[in-house]
Amino acid sequence: MKVKVRRKAHFNAAHRLYRPDWTDSKNESVFGKCSNPHYHGHNYKLMAEVEGEIDPETGFVIDMKLLKTVIYEHVTSYLDHKNLNEQIDEFSNLNPTAEHIAVVIWNRLRPHVADHLTLKITLYETERNSVEYSGS
Repeated sequence: MKVKVRRKAHFNAAHRLYRPDWTDSKNESVFGKCSNPHYHGHNYKLMAEVEGEIDPETGFVIDMKLLKTVIYEHVTSYLDHKNLNEQIDEFSNLNPTAEHIAVVIWNRLRPHVADHLTLKITLYETERNSVEYSGS
């Protein structure tokens, strides 16, 4: 029997959506206020969902304490109160859209979740806007 478990986390970060190969005018036309050269921030909400069979010995799909620790060590402490464009290596050549942030988070967590379990990331950039990524 497959069961999904979820762990919620939060982090705050600033970013600017822009392409350096475009003019300021084109960046503003495509990305609007999000292309502000002085950056802007979000209070991100993250949901990490792990799905798999219940372990008959422990009764867990995954130990939630482990999931909490992995999220903190590899995502929250890495991204919280950072300027994504300037301080996070993955975004040195990657526009830090919500879509890309979700993929980066998944890539940072996947090595720490057992191979037989599936991982899905849901990232809420605002109360109304969210993205999901599950590695495909």
